Amino acid sequence: MTAPVPAFLRPLSEWPAPAPGQLLGVLTDIDDTLTTDGAITPDALQALAALKASGLQVIPITGRPVGWSEPFAAAWPVDAIVAENGAVALLPADENNGQIGIKPLSNKRQQLSKIYQQDPATRAANYTRMQQVLAQIEREVPGARRATDSPGRETDIAIDHSEFTHLPQDAIDHAVRILRSAGMNATVSSIHINGWFGAHNKLEGARWIVRELFGRDLDAEIDRWVYVGDSTNDQRMFAHFPHSVGVANIARFVPQLTHLPRYVTQGERGAGFAELARVILNQKWL
Repeated sequence: MTAPVPAFLRPLSEWPAPAPGQLLGVLTDIDDTLTTDGAITPDALQALAALKASGLQVIPITGRPVGWSEPFAAAWPVDAIVAENGAVALLPADENNGQIGIKPLSNKRQQLSKIYQQDPATRAANYTRMQQVLAQIEREVPGARRATDSPGRETDIAIDHSEFTHLPQDAIDHAVRILRSAGMNATVSSIHINGWFGAHNKLEGARWIVRELFGRDLDAEIDRWVYVGDSTNDQRMFAHFPHSVGVANIARFVPQLTHLPRYVTQGERGAGFAELARVILNQKWL
């Protein structure tokens, strides 16, 4: 049963949305924000299309692996998907503008390109060390298992805590301690514990992709973007964006959140994202 939304979280109906034409785009988490029970629902997919058709930039930013993200980047109406907590981005090949270091990918639906924040040598060295830490967690934390999407990961590791298994909070905390003691960053999403080496995170990934794709300074225009998410690994985004929104299922994580979203939808998961899109489009055009 989903936890009720705490009364101190302000409803989306109180959001003083930007004036028509003020917004530039929407940045969004994927799992349990766009998706419901692991799949995108028709209302959330339609919301993505409507936002994009209105002229807004739409970019999901996820802790999911780049391999897992490829079919969605090819099929969804988005400008790019930033995967692995900001380390790598997938974008339509015609968006790369000839940038150096972009690697084309073969895809039946749409040609994609892949860009990274780290150079190949750094990625290779980090990958070897991360596999050692992943094995340590599986040895030392009872019940801990690598996420089933691990084969698609290039720049981070993930432990499943709520997707296909259930880890108690003390086991989650133990895994996070191991990651951090190894010098890694660690975050907890609605389904996974993620760990990686490097300075990137969701916020740095957002800054990077907005600069790479559009030549814009996200921080200078932060009040012209909306961020929507659902869990503890969205906290940095909630703290930074004046227009930050949580879908209603964020209630599960409220006791663990230091930084809360400014506003919360009535609907959960994909329905909550669709609710936000309706509000944005009404504000934009009416």
